[in-house]
Amino acid sequence: MQPTLQTSEQPGKRRAEGQGERIYRLLKQEIFEFLLLPGDRFSENDLAARMGASRTPVRQALHRLEQEGYLDVQPRSGWQVRPIDFDHLEALYDLRVVLEMEAVGRLCALPADVRPLPLQMLRHVWIESPPLADWATVASFDEQFHMTLVDAAGNPEMARVHRDVTEKIRIVRRMDFTQASRISATYAEHGQILLAILERNLKEARTRLHDHIAQSQKEVRKITLHALHQARRETRD
Repeated sequence: MQPTLQTSEQPGKRRAEGQGERIYRLLKQEIFEFLLLPGDRFSENDLAARMGASRTPVRQALHRLEQEGYLDVQPRSGWQVRPIDFDHLEALYDLRVVLEMEAVGRLCALPADVRPLPLQMLRHVWIESPPLADWATVASFDEQFHMTLVDAAGNPEMARVHRDVTEKIRIVRRMDFTQASRISATYAEHGQILLAILERNLKEARTRLHDHIAQSQKEVRKITLHALHQARRETRD
């Protein structure tokens, strides 16, 4: 059998793809942790030097983030973290409410003797365990709380769409947890929502959930670029 060019090229291609995935994940994390803010600009060359990689995997990562809506490419001036579109965020929050309210309805319709394990695990985290103080951990747990409710409702397509919405609102949603008062409020509100679901009290569960998301959405409306810069300073302290 004659050797082909593919056999010699494949290891290099796989390395580039692996590097591209690494850079993609690092950049995305930097956006979510406010190390890169909406409006920040950078070049491919600068990023390649910082990541210790060639421009090929860097370009792969950048175009992937562009497709997902996190970055914009600027002709002759490099790349920019996409500015926050608050109208788009409002639409995403509206969709989130629809999905989670439907999920709560399905969970409350379960027989009283059915106690899904995911809900019991949420009860352990949000009701039975002492509250955590680290905002980044609480923000991550908050996402898991809401995604678990939708997952437990049993419709995988609903859960997929909800995960996509969750990721798209992450950067502003995490701002909510840089305030200690919002952390304590989240613990209390999650506990109330969960107890209402476990007691199959549909009206109470939906009211509590709607008010909880509405308050988070209200906090999002207050976000300014100054607040984002302040969050970046706090994460670096």
